[in-house]
Amino acid sequence: MNPASIGVLTSILSTSVIAQTVDFETDPVGAAPSGWTCGVTGRGSPRWTVAKEPGAPSGSNVLRQSGSGTFPWCVRTGTSLSDGFVEVKFKPVSGREDQAGGLVWRWKDGDHYYVARANALENNVSLYYTEGGSRKTIRYVDAPVPAGVWHTLRVEFVGARIAVSLDGKRCIDVEDDHIAGSGAVGVWTKADSVTAFDDFAYGAARR
Repeated sequence: MNPASIGVLTSILSTSVIAQTVDFETDPVGAAPSGWTCGVTGRGSPRWTVAKEPGAPSGSNVLRQSGSGTFPWCVRTGTSLSDGFVEVKFKPVSGREDQAGGLVWRWKDGDHYYVARANALENNVSLYYTEGGSRKTIRYVDAPVPAGVWHTLRVEFVGARIAVSLDGKRCIDVEDDHIAGSGAVGVWTKADSVTAFDDFAYGAARR
């Protein structure tokens, strides 16, 4: 990671936001959470369920992806943000091909959205846009992502500017205009990643 890009996260949001947090504590274990839509970009059989997780950041319930697919995703139904932020705590649990946890925003459908992800096998953070079901790299940087522990991934987006942070440190700060306008927010994994998510938070900029 470029040393110049490491530091305490400074918000790129110049306006206040209305924030909401989902901790999955009221959802029944063994089923997909209420108010979410889950699927996959590409092929596969993802399995998004609420599960008990000892040592979870809040309470005992988490959202876990334990199936496999090209790019599994699970988005918060009814969200529509153009500018704002999205954040989640995630723990890479296992995976032979990948151990990734990510966030999506400006999600139009399963083939068009932005995604930022951290990968414990590769020890890096990456930013992509997905268009027509094809994932395109914008930028990636090296960053320690130990498996089996909880991390916080956060993305702030205003217009074409996107800032990605991992565990409170800015990793990526770029401008990209491939996916414009409003869209849903959610979480994302890759391949055979088994990943737990908790404390999903998001907010739209209020001008």
